[in-house]
Amino acid sequence: MPGSRAGGDPGAARSGWLGVPTLAAVHLGIIVASNYLVQWPVELAGVPTTWGAFTFPLLFVATDLTVRLLGRSAARSVVARAMLPALAASYAVSVLFRDGRFAGFGALGAFDGFVARIALASLVAYVAGQLLDIAVFARLRRRRPWWLAPAVSTLFGSAVDTALFFAVAFHRSSDPFMAEHWGSIAAVDYATKLAISLLAFLPLYRALLEGLARPLTPPRRTTA
Repeated sequence: MPGSRAGGDPGAARSGWLGVPTLAAVHLGIIVASNYLVQWPVELAGVPTTWGAFTFPLLFVATDLTVRLLGRSAARSVVARAMLPALAASYAVSVLFRDGRFAGFGALGAFDGFVARIALASLVAYVAGQLLDIAVFARLRRRRPWWLAPAVSTLFGSAVDTALFFAVAFHRSSDPFMAEHWGSIAAVDYATKLAISLLAFLPLYRALLEGLARPLTPPRRTTA
């Protein structure tokens, strides 16, 4: 573990700004960004994916840091506070931005059942994936090496998140292509997000953990 401070009691790093409301806002921001960026395709080492695959794994980084620094209860509170705003935000972003283009606020005037199903899938996947991530991370957080807990929790949490999202959103969907291919698309999406999480966000997790766990020291007073 990077330093003995990180292995201390949850809540030791609690400060005035680092708390459940702030972290719930961080979750909501990542979800909104991901719902927008998922509309933009990109190739990663020849594998087709979307820019959302680069932002959504940040949720697991934020959740793991919450469990490590503030405890399991605080992490669950973050999910509870973020989930309903996330449902509304997922629907609004998907309606307002179709294929990456702003459709105008008038688009919110008509209910879109297809988009609502995707937003519901996002909610179900978010809650289940994050709660599993919290449970696995909390069980492994004191194990060595330092990367074991975030890696394994992300492995399982992201798998559940991806499987539930695509199954709820596209199984027997009105979109024939997605109804037929959602399983293979989900597998590619999961592999992409997992690779990004393990290669890019594990180092980020460690860096943030050390920065947030470091106790703040008051500035030294100087005499004239």
